[in-house]
This record gives sequence, structure tokens and C-alpha cells, in this order.
Amino acid sequence: MSGHSKWSTIKRKKEKTDNARAKVFTKIGREIAVAVREGGPDPASNSKLKDIIAKAKANNVPNDNIDRIIKKAAGENGGADYEEIIYEGYGPKGVAVIVEALTDNRNRTAGDVRHYFDKYGGNMGQSGCVSFMFTKQGVIVLEQEGVDEEKLMEDALEAGATDFLTEDGVFEIRTEPFDCGAVRDALTDKGYTFLSAEVEYVPSTYTALTEPDDITAMSKMLDMFEDNDDIQGVWHNWENADDAE
Repeated sequence: MSGHSKWSTIKRKKEKTDNARAKVFTKIGREIAVAVREGGPDPASNSKLKDIIAKAKANNVPNDNIDRIIKKAAGENGGADYEEIIYEGYGPKGVAVIVEALTDNRNRTAGDVRHYFDKYGGNMGQSGCVSFMFTKQGVIVLEQEGVDEEKLMEDALEAGATDFLTEDGVFEIRTEPFDCGAVRDALTDKGYTFLSAEVEYVPSTYTALTEPDDITAMSKMLDMFEDNDDIQGVWHNWENADDAE
């Protein structure tokens, strides 16, 4: 099973986080806090928390930071009360965009998201306007160097993966959304390490941008989303996102 992956999207996001670790720590901290309040502070019985801790470690969040956030969220006050909201809209030339936010102020975040869409030639749409173009899938990414492709494919399928892709020096394993953590854990037990392992919105079709102004506007829009502490994730179907690097 092979095909064309969109590692460039993940790579772009990873490069951004490498240059803004404090932002990453803040965003992941919110996810941990919400997971603790929803399912308790023990990752052994809270699979969502377990997945986020794995994500935090993949992003080099120190263990002390993780422990401190869990203890704070499990306390009586528990910090701010965050709400998860999904926004949908269009970038330049109709590029589909999904924005996932955790916010303690719905009006502030909605205003920011709408502003970013408007400022760079897009528009925020109604719920469902672009999500039908995406499917939620677990996406597990490993570097190819030093990894036996056939053995990894065999191990991944045995663990419950649904697809296996190769591109740009990485292997990309796809799973059903709820199986992502289990497949990651099974492969970790076999000694594999990951660049990322989380549930993504994967587009079924892509939109290319050819005009330099559109490419610049789309890049700046994504930068604005990623720099906003309320916004946890941004997914899109921009075909040539890697050309903007």
C-alpha cells in the first residue's frame, strides 16, 4: 500500500514549532488541561491524556512541564475552562481550511479567526462548508533512515494500520482516528520512534495556487493561525504548500 502523502504539511508545521517552542508548550498545555478535566490525571485510564503526553514528548516538552500542568489541572481550581471549537473557511482561490481551537473566550477567538480569513483574501464559512472534503485519520510519521520498510509495513498492519505511504524521506502510517494511540503504542513497543503521531484532517482533494500574491497570502494566513495561542491545529488542502518554504 503506497501513495502520495502530504508530509510537506506536517513538515511545515513541525518547522514552525521548532522556531516557537514556547507557543507549542502553551498549546499542548491547554490540551493536557482539558484532557485531565474530562478524564482524570492518570494516563493509564485516560487514553486522551496518554495521547497528548506522547504528542508533548514528541515536541520536546520537558517532563517537568507535563507533570506541572497535570497537577494544576487536577487541582480544585484547575485553571481556565477551555472550550473546543472547530472553524471552517476558505483561503485564497478557495483553498479549504479547518481551524481547531481551544479557547476560554469564544468571541475573541471567533473574531481573530474571521479577521485572519478576511485579511488574506479568504472568508470564514458555516460549519460543514469544507469538512466534507476531509476525513479524520490517525497520521503517524517516521523517518526512513535506518528503518526496514517491509518490516515496518508488516508491523503497522499487524497493529491495525489502514494505509502506508512513503514520501520525502519519511514513512507515513494511517489509522482510524480512535486507533492512532494503540498503533503508536504497539510500534513504540517494537522500538520505533516517531516524528509525529496524532489525528489529522486529511483532504480528499487539493487546490493549487499559481499566483505569487495568492501563495504569499496563504502562507501569511497560516502563520497568523499558528501564532495564535487559542488555535491548536490548522489543516488545509493547499496542494503546493511545500513550494512556499
